[in-house]
Amino acid sequence: MTESSRWPLGFQSAAIITIDFNDIHGILTQAPAVAGRDKTLSVWRYGTLRGVDRLLSLLAEKQLKASWCLPAIVAEEQPELVQRIIVDGHEIACSGDRHEDFSTLTLEQQIASITRGCDKLAQLTGQPIQGFRTPAGQWKPGLAQALIEQGIRWSSSWRGDDLPYFHPGTRLVELPMHYTLEDEPYFAFNLSPAIPPGQSRIAPYGETLDNLTQDFRGFHRFGLCYLLRLHPEIIGTAGRIGLLRSLLDTLQQHNVWIATAQQVAAHWQSQPDNGADHPAEVFTRIIGENNA
Repeated sequence: MTESSRWPLGFQSAAIITIDFNDIHGILTQAPAVAGRDKTLSVWRYGTLRGVDRLLSLLAEKQLKASWCLPAIVAEEQPELVQRIIVDGHEIACSGDRHEDFSTLTLEQQIASITRGCDKLAQLTGQPIQGFRTPAGQWKPGLAQALIEQGIRWSSSWRGDDLPYFHPGTRLVELPMHYTLEDEPYFAFNLSPAIPPGQSRIAPYGETLDNLTQDFRGFHRFGLCYLLRLHPEIIGTAGRIGLLRSLLDTLQQHNVWIATAQQVAAHWQSQPDNGADHPAEVFTRIIGENNA
């Protein structure tokens, strides 16, 4: 497969904007001790109060569509905001029913959470749900096939590559993430309880933009898939939204296909199965041998 054959309409590379909209539920999973601490929870409620509006405004200005990943509970609690996301033409993907650490769930419990979440989101949005992102933790072997049976066509939960790939034994497309293309490692911060636990300091905005831009130039040069993972409460502040605007300006100055996760996953179905040497295939073989 040549670089020129990967993307439609002669585009050299692809880019996807994904947004995790968890309101307070993500931090409640990460640090259950904050339950009832309204001052602390207000850090994450900021995304619902201000960040979503700023992201929708910027995306409308740039005429771009994003894929918003959320647990059904957020759509139940914030129906008007979610409706605005849909009206603006963005994709809604499922992160389960409630925001949970999937590492603590059995395969059956994971499937039940996804089924409930997809059913509720489809009913609330009027859209079939085709995408999934693990809210937190690891999924169990067998979940990829269960996602296909649920009607899910893409996941963005794993890492391990610069291009989409298929979960072994299925045609479920994985759209891999990279920590360097997420806002959380640069900017997530709370004093008490300490988040992150090591209490690192907030990264300089200019240097972060340089990092994100340098990564994009590399992804674009080699014809890869540049996937951003953003959070309204982090990137949607009055200052950081300007950082994102500058980054999107750079993307739009290049021959890059900026598409939703659903669009990229649908296109990737035209590609052949993973090669036998793909890390996902190698890992699956090793696990199978160890369990034999």
